[in-house]
Amino acid sequence: MDPSQKARRHFLARLGQGVALAATGGTFWSYLLTQQATAGVFALRPPGALAEDDFHAKCIKCGQCVVDCPYDTLKLAAPGDLAPIGTPFFEPRQIPCYMCPDIPCMNACPTGALTGLERIEDARMGLAVIDIENCLSWNGLRCEVCYRVCPVKGRAITTEVNPRKLSKHAMFVPIVHSDACTGCGMCEEACPTEEAAIRVVQPRLVQGKIGEHYRLGWKIESKITEEFKFEPRRSPAAKKRPGKPAEVPGLDYLNQGEP
Repeated sequence: MDPSQKARRHFLARLGQGVALAATGGTFWSYLLTQQATAGVFALRPPGALAEDDFHAKCIKCGQCVVDCPYDTLKLAAPGDLAPIGTPFFEPRQIPCYMCPDIPCMNACPTGALTGLERIEDARMGLAVIDIENCLSWNGLRCEVCYRVCPVKGRAITTEVNPRKLSKHAMFVPIVHSDACTGCGMCEEACPTEEAAIRVVQPRLVQGKIGEHYRLGWKIESKITEEFKFEPRRSPAAKKRPGKPAEVPGLDYLNQGEP
């Protein structure tokens, strides 16, 4: 083969390899950028983490919070994880946050990406959500594991008594209260079902918003709501008798007019 033809063929082969490598790299980079753009939505951050945008602005991915976590709860995200690469996060089903009173991970942060907590009970790392279709207690079995392991038991998770459909015995079903749930994930880690029936997620993924134009007057103490406090209405028969007025059942302040 002519040396010039051989060199030309070698050049074309190398060129083809370069094009293939560039295409592969571009595809991977595109996937990586897409994954990174959506990963932060699902990431559970260490206690004291700022709002996601502010957290990214301050977090320098130094890993000091990971090093100082005594339970190996925290880890730095790798490609494909549920958090942008290099940022700290945790997966409760594997290792939850064990609520260290001195909050060593937050105190180790050099930039203030983790800050603002005086008590670990005030952390809001996520929100526990119960899948009532697969929760043992909601299916009539006695469990309540999530309630018992909750570090703020009685406030973040309470149990409610519900009647069973086929039995006279009561069901003690767990209820999560968003105002007290720290998102530590101990409930998810301890859940005995094959796939956890209680999961900790970012609150914005599951919580709605009622809207500021709604006014729940019965939850507000003011001069206006005091005017609408219910006063028992006297029945026509009771009006003719002295003494304590008899209440007419089923009436509220909208139905207190004369019959």
